[in-house]
Amino acid sequence: MQASAVLESLALPLVAILAALVLFGVFVAANGADPLAVYGLMYKGAFGSWFSWQNTLTRAAPLMLTALATALPARAGLVVIGGEGALVLGGLAAAVTGGWLVEAPTAVALVAMAVAAAAVGGGWIGVAGGLRQRRGVNETISSLLLGYIAIAVMNHLVEGPLRDPATLNKPSTISIGDDHMIPGIAGSDVHWGLVVGVVACVMAWLVMCRTATGFAIDMVGGNLRTAKLCGLPVSGLVIGTCLAGGAAAGLAGAVEVAAVHGRANASLICGYGYTGILVAFLARHHPLAIIPVAILLGGIVASGGLLQRRAHLPDATVLVLQGLLFVAILATESFRGRWTSARPAAAPAPTPAGASHVG
Repeated sequence: MQASAVLESLALPLVAILAALVLFGVFVAANGADPLAVYGLMYKGAFGSWFSWQNTLTRAAPLMLTALATALPARAGLVVIGGEGALVLGGLAAAVTGGWLVEAPTAVALVAMAVAAAAVGGGWIGVAGGLRQRRGVNETISSLLLGYIAIAVMNHLVEGPLRDPATLNKPSTISIGDDHMIPGIAGSDVHWGLVVGVVACVMAWLVMCRTATGFAIDMVGGNLRTAKLCGLPVSGLVIGTCLAGGAAAGLAGAVEVAAVHGRANASLICGYGYTGILVAFLARHHPLAIIPVAILLGGIVASGGLLQRRAHLPDATVLVLQGLLFVAILATESFRGRWTSARPAAAPAPTPAGASHVG
């Protein structure tokens, strides 16, 4: 990749972030708060102390996985935004599996929970890919609607057939047991789900950027007609990326159950799937770039409580910043390629004396 293209890929997201912060400052000023003080509180709530870092990294773990639910299909030319549904159903599958295996060894139970969550999440997003390839249904609309259906299904099952009678105020499934909870890393509040997210992003990068399969997927996303002329299995590659992305989001649900909640309930519906969309777009669907972007967005989400306590702003104020970030990153995409394409082409090499030009 040319140095100018690399610089452009780094500069445009930074410009989008700065533009969103300026607009966010105007928003908080209109609500009677000092923008500079709000920025300081956001930094303090996200990265200002070890406690803040732990809170940020804990939130970044599921964001890495849900971002893959959008980033991997995007490499094949799809815009999938149903990671929230895959996370919710994946978490439900993990909770049910953990409840059934409450007497099993911890390693067996955790592996079974992860497999069940990945299978359910992958299958759910795979439906959107299948509808796109087999019936021509727009994957953006179908994945979004499938997300709402997943939330409705989870609420029905948790409040009905799968409800633990002991949970009176907050309907939930039976607990997976304290022995099956994922511990923190080195005694901290940061659980091993963060490692799962980082490993998943690295594995996605290896497949997408270092294998023939990844090259084929990029070809499908870059030029579908050329991919068909080359004889590539387009449907298989498209549906496969949807299955892989959905599996990552389902695994995020399993991490939330096994590391945070211990059971499935309405707390799983916390917007990680939707924030993961922003992470994927801000990282330009690059698996390795998802890691730092997820940490940044995790910090923004983690700072919401401090803004509410100290700046007297609603906790949902950070959602406004997320929305501005999304609009800004989409707006800057319209400038992509203008810098590199505006550069003058290199002069042709001189023709040796006596040689003739070939028309």
